[in-house]
Amino acid sequence: MKIPADIRQLYTPIQPTIKPSAENVTYYEFLPDLKLQPFIYCYWELKTTKTLKDQFNYKVVADGCIDIFFKLNNPQDNFVMGFCKKYTEFPLDNTFNYIGVRFLPTMFPQLFKVKAAELSNRFENLNVVVPHTAKFIADSFSISQDTNEIKHLFDNYFTEVISKTNFDYDNRLYEAVNIILKNFGVLNVETDLDTGISPRQLRRLFEYYIGDTAKTFSKVVRFQNILRAKPSSQSLRQNKLFFDVGYYDQAHFVKEFKNFYGVTPSKAFGR
Repeated sequence: MKIPADIRQLYTPIQPTIKPSAENVTYYEFLPDLKLQPFIYCYWELKTTKTLKDQFNYKVVADGCIDIFFKLNNPQDNFVMGFCKKYTEFPLDNTFNYIGVRFLPTMFPQLFKVKAAELSNRFENLNVVVPHTAKFIADSFSISQDTNEIKHLFDNYFTEVISKTNFDYDNRLYEAVNIILKNFGVLNVETDLDTGISPRQLRRLFEYYIGDTAKTFSKVVRFQNILRAKPSSQSLRQNKLFFDVGYYDQAHFVKEFKNFYGVTPSKAFGR
């Protein structure tokens, strides 16, 4: 099985998920089969361990990925969420059990031949986008299954999908993606992404396989690397962090971070 690019080695999409103060709600990521890991970052489960007193607001930060998700007790209603250039908040019921599949950047369009930009900044019924995958989920899952069973079902299904997929090995696209990831999103898109194609062609490739422009993807990558670095109290207190990650002033840094996360850096990192 030939792999278009080993994005996983360069990129770790983080979802800060549930704060410790959120009682009776758990979030768990589990890995697909090793052969699938260049394509699928993780499977995940978000569920209540006890009925909550109120509805639960779940925040998803920008991570550059495309996800499939559904309620385990109602798999007939399954969805796909595209690349988002800002955080998204989902008001959930007081009891839930969601299952998801997070695809690494470019991999959902590779596998399903769907233009990523058509899904950007929203979620859609999966049946409208990939009917056979929607049917597989509807027919295969139930609330009685644990994560081992869920992993086994997904592994078998996606192994078969990949075996039948003809990948687009456009080196110009993947070289540009690699440059962005290796530079942690801190670069000049106009001058640093010279991969042998015009800016217009590059934009077309990024919109098809990522869901937005190379510049927007770079911003999300930079944001994600800030999350992974978990900046120190001193860095935040001395307003040094925004210089370290390529911003020219603190106001721009705070505004962009808040757009991707939903809160300011100091609040996000509990400083």
